[in-house]
Amino acid sequence: MGFISYLVNGISLGSVYAIIALGYTMVYGIAKMLNFAHGDVIMVGAFVVFSTVSGMGLPPVIGILISVAVCTVLGVVIERVAYKPLRHASKLAVLITAIGVSYFLQNMALLIYGANTKSFTSVVTVPPITLADGALVISGETIVTVIACIIIMIGLMAFMKYSKSGRAMLAVSEDSGAAQLMGVNVNSTIALTFAIGSALAAIAGVLLCSSYPSLTPYTGSMPGIKAFVAAVFGGIGSIPGAFIGGILLGVIEILGRAYISSQLSDAIVFAVLIIVLLVKPTGILGKQIQEKV
Repeated sequence: MGFISYLVNGISLGSVYAIIALGYTMVYGIAKMLNFAHGDVIMVGAFVVFSTVSGMGLPPVIGILISVAVCTVLGVVIERVAYKPLRHASKLAVLITAIGVSYFLQNMALLIYGANTKSFTSVVTVPPITLADGALVISGETIVTVIACIIIMIGLMAFMKYSKSGRAMLAVSEDSGAAQLMGVNVNSTIALTFAIGSALAAIAGVLLCSSYPSLTPYTGSMPGIKAFVAAVFGGIGSIPGAFIGGILLGVIEILGRAYISSQLSDAIVFAVLIIVLLVKPTGILGKQIQEKV
């Protein structure tokens, strides 16, 4: 049962990575940029829930809704203030700006909440499931995380395929110039992409801290980087790829921590990235794009 327990924990952690990776892959697929501040939006979302639920005594559902709203607005503001002026700048300039935004959010959290680790109270009320006469216990956090990940992925795919805004996103991802000539508001579409990605980051932050109940201004940094690895692993720009990459990466990390070394678990994750880039640079579901010159 030990292996199955590790597998369940890996799928739970991978589901969090998948939710975060969905935000990465949407922004990259549509705006063609890597938002490395995305991990810190996770931290902001978790701190909002911490403040509203533990600090103000609001119901968890209200705290989560407030967190999603705050992160959605934050994502739009970041895009408008930091990224929109660099829409036609070099990729290096955008990357440096993203790192700057990341440090800005971390230091704002340090000023407001301090550097001490906060104890995060789980907002999940689903009871655990006990199997095999108590040999295997699946926590409520695991159940909610996996179900939320599947629902979010299916919802995003349906949104992209059937909604007008989703089709606009697909058009911008194919050719933003042609989409603008066809009447698509490119700026609004990219802003909507950041809004959706940041809302998903808020949900991921709540689920992550509910499973691992500690919170600091640096909570989102490493999960954000690992989620980027998951997005590349699955094929960045692909929604199903982000889901598959997140699940696989979570399982690899937990199994590596259990059977190889807990100290080397992060190194194993990044070794996977190197191997994927060497063997299949486009990822599992990524497609090779031919650039016309």
